[in-house]
Amino acid sequence: MAFNGITVACLVNELNGRLSGGRISKIVQTESDELMITVRTAAESGGGQARVLLSADASLPLLYLTDSNKPAPATAPAFCMLLRKHIGAGRILSVTQPGLERVIRFRIEHLNEMGDLTEHTLIIELMGKHSNIIFVDSNEQIVDSIRRVNSMMSSVREVLPGREYFIPETRSRINPLEETKEGFISLLDSPAPPAKLISGRYTGFASVTGEELVSRAGIVQDMSASAMSREEKDKLYFAFRSLMDSIRRGSFSPVLYRKKDRESDRMIPCEFSALPLSIYSLSGYEEVRFSSMSSLLETFYSERMKAARVRQRTADLRHTVSTLLERDVHKLDLQEKQLEDTRKMDRFRLCGELLTTWAYQIEPGLSSCEVDNYYTGEKMKMTLDPMLTASENAQRYYDRYAKLKRTAKALDSLTGETRAEIGQLRSVLVALDFAENESDLAEIREELVLSGLLKRRGLADGASGGKKAAKARIPKSRPLHYKSRDGYDIYVGKNNLQNDEITFKLAGNSDLWFHANDMPGSHVVLKTLGRPLEELPDSVFEDAAALAAYYSSGRAQGKVEIDYLFRRDVKKPGGAKPGFVVYYTNYSILASTDISGLTLLP
Repeated sequence: MAFNGITVACLVNELNGRLSGGRISKIVQTESDELMITVRTAAESGGGQARVLLSADASLPLLYLTDSNKPAPATAPAFCMLLRKHIGAGRILSVTQPGLERVIRFRIEHLNEMGDLTEHTLIIELMGKHSNIIFVDSNEQIVDSIRRVNSMMSSVREVLPGREYFIPETRSRINPLEETKEGFISLLDSPAPPAKLISGRYTGFASVTGEELVSRAGIVQDMSASAMSREEKDKLYFAFRSLMDSIRRGSFSPVLYRKKDRESDRMIPCEFSALPLSIYSLSGYEEVRFSSMSSLLETFYSERMKAARVRQRTADLRHTVSTLLERDVHKLDLQEKQLEDTRKMDRFRLCGELLTTWAYQIEPGLSSCEVDNYYTGEKMKMTLDPMLTASENAQRYYDRYAKLKRTAKALDSLTGETRAEIGQLRSVLVALDFAENESDLAEIREELVLSGLLKRRGLADGASGGKKAAKARIPKSRPLHYKSRDGYDIYVGKNNLQNDEITFKLAGNSDLWFHANDMPGSHVVLKTLGRPLEELPDSVFEDAAALAAYYSSGRAQGKVEIDYLFRRDVKKPGGAKPGFVVYYTNYSILASTDISGLTLLP
């Protein structure tokens, strides 16, 4: 969600309380369109130090207080040097917002070159692609800006040194804080939906603001405004006035809304607001309250960027694995065709044997012959090289037999390796569905590197320090740990390395092991605490089986057949791929993929 005027109002309320009276101690231009300002806050504001991040990035303009720091570039840009010169030790008098505009003004008092007390204002405009950070003097004349805008770039307003600063006309919108009841009611004399009329009329309102007011008034969203009764219009105005009163009082309650992503099945941030939104609360979104808008914004954008980064890297790795899988499937097809061709080797051996037996009857120079097959009692025809004797033709058949026999033996081994590799790659694709962070992706990549399917990447992944150093730099990803409804511990491997870990290191011989039947999926270990099967409640089997079903390639089926057995009966052949195991006896259960009743522990 982009910044709207109400979000800015909440943020200004917070910034004014925290920064007013504070003195600027450091200014850093961390990016071409981003500033980090450190402020020593006043004693009445809690004292200590505060950092405020201001970004005029066209795709992601934002501003919030943060505890994180960013390194300064080796050479400070000209705009940063200008700010340091004028307000490097300035005192922040106030942080304000004109109306409900997406504009924040930092009024700063400082000493000029002559030692006289003067004022400047640092303005950040959070307006999408038109976002900017502008520095103006006490006469509202532009001193400079982080992004200069000339007449060739905009016909509405130039942002250049010496020009007068003003906020462009926002399509005849009006300040909602100054709206009267008569003006609001007159707005509703239109066939358009009321939410659209409200969001289009008032400065700082987003489309969600209009929808929220309509929802609070208990009015149908898509009905015509002109069709509303007087009572409904009064209810809508009451909701509007209540919202404005909350903004005037500074009665904000920042809230973040999350929803489940269909692809990853994880909760992702999708919306935030300075005040609770009933349209999201009533729609089943997860609601998280925050004590400050800054902490909300930092969480929201870090989670969104993290999710986007993980999604992109997952897509890149998935493409690589899919390419390898496609190559292996094609290779297996060729190998199986070659293996099928070796099936005729026994005929070549028989031809050699029969030619050796009946060589005395075969005249030289023949291109074919027909001899008795004493195994079947029938005649058998075979081709000959007329330049060779019968014995030499027999040896030629023996040689072809020996070659095909060697080929068949080699292909038996190669097809086995290719099938194992295909199985591993398919299991990796399933693991990518459950990768939640970069640690999970790093471990999946490490598995592919150790298996020889990928080359280790350069310095960024630790190649400079050798294999041990590279392993040490990989963030540690842990298996999932669930509590069953009866309080039993259940562990789930998120990838093949974790599958081996929980099966052969974490699990004891008397623990139970679960896996989806004949399909890629996670190993699941149920800690039985040494209790015999008959003492375990039925629900714990259902819970563990549900996890094995959910974390498998059959998750979308709703029901999956699950094999389970004691861990001591699960074996790993020597030299097998990560995650590959064998077992020869097991129980089976048809499990649901619904795991909503289980608790995931941190």
